[in-house]
Amino acid sequence: MTTTTQALAIDRALSPTISKTITSVRLMYPDLHGVARGKDMPAAEFDHVVEHGLCFCAAVMGTDLRHTPVVGGEQGYPDLVARPDLSTLITLPWEPGVACCLADLEPATPDSAIADPRGTLRRVVERVCELGFEPIVGPELEFFLVVRDPAAPNGIRRHVDNLSMVYTVGPQADPGGIVRKMTEDLSALGLRVFAVNHEFMNSQYEINLRHSGAVDAADRAFRLKAAVKDIAALHGLAATFMGRPFNDQGGSGTHLHVSLSREERNVFDGAGGAGTERGTAPELGAFTAGVLRHAASLMAFLNPTINAYRRILPDSLAPTHANWGWDNRATFIRIPPERGSSTRIELRVGDGAANPYLAIAAVLLAGAEGIREKLVPPAPVEGDAYRADPSVIGEPLPQTLEAALDALERDELLCQGLGEPIVSTFLQIKRFELGRHRAWVSDWEIAEYLHHL
Repeated sequence: MTTTTQALAIDRALSPTISKTITSVRLMYPDLHGVARGKDMPAAEFDHVVEHGLCFCAAVMGTDLRHTPVVGGEQGYPDLVARPDLSTLITLPWEPGVACCLADLEPATPDSAIADPRGTLRRVVERVCELGFEPIVGPELEFFLVVRDPAAPNGIRRHVDNLSMVYTVGPQADPGGIVRKMTEDLSALGLRVFAVNHEFMNSQYEINLRHSGAVDAADRAFRLKAAVKDIAALHGLAATFMGRPFNDQGGSGTHLHVSLSREERNVFDGAGGAGTERGTAPELGAFTAGVLRHAASLMAFLNPTINAYRRILPDSLAPTHANWGWDNRATFIRIPPERGSSTRIELRVGDGAANPYLAIAAVLLAGAEGIREKLVPPAPVEGDAYRADPSVIGEPLPQTLEAALDALERDELLCQGLGEPIVSTFLQIKRFELGRHRAWVSDWEIAEYLHHL
């Protein structure tokens, strides 16, 4: 019996020619860290999964990155159910015969709740739509390609280690065309990849995604991160979106380009109407003001690791204060110069390790509050945003994950909007991470103190 007669759902979602080649299906969803979790199944079993779903231990959402289930034991480690979202079924060019599908999650028992990043973003988008707007997001992600080498510091060395390769393309920046081929494969998936380049740091790359509706944008960012790591592994490399893996290099970011649409028109574009400033509408200013009001607590989701705060430094092209500016890459929010349908804000503070679902959901909640309350942003920062006048530089951003978590816990809008299962679980696993970090003796401490003290 062929897989096409055994798995009718694959036939319906893919063309008959492609569906006959599928031998396995991978069902995936993001955990709170943004890590891809899931199961592989023979294609013949996919129809059963479509009908009944797949069960996972819900404690996966409360497990830290060192494999400790921080949250879940107090409930007896119940299940969650993952159901295929057939609209997301695609094939993987780098794994012939494998199709991949994202999952919608639900608790195994109706009266319980789960921490579900994708479902949470969908609910936040619905709230924004109730205001009459559709949120549009363009994620911009950076990563390092490294080689695992036991003889190198921390066991890794850079795949390409030449200075000043920013915006360089071709074999010098991408030996073997690995990143170029990544981009071609991701484009073939329909992820709307449109460009790639070597970034500012050594062996750092950026793959650009086009904008779309917020959930779709988060889906594509999530899939890009998982795919880049998988393709790198197939080439004997490791790809990391960790914010700052090297002491002698800057970090990787997740920049979010955000706008609002109504009846297919970008409402951030002033189009010369009353109350416009530099061609932008009052809604752009109000959204910006809402995001800045919650900047400190947003940092918990935009910079969700201890390491992330090692890249929030002056002259790093990452902001240090809650501020905004016209085409200013040192501010928290940059307003790019394009107008018309491309009018948007760019949040530049996000770390490469940010979970795109939670980061986008939190930003939309904050911006929507600005729209509802018709907030007005402070004066923009011009020039050097790291050393600007105290009257415009804005409040300092949290300098540690601990400070950001404290700000999040105090933020009623984000706590209520994202929901108790997300916020409570996130706070617990991140504070557990902080506790482990405090107890760990680092190589810096040995080098600094051992000989002299």
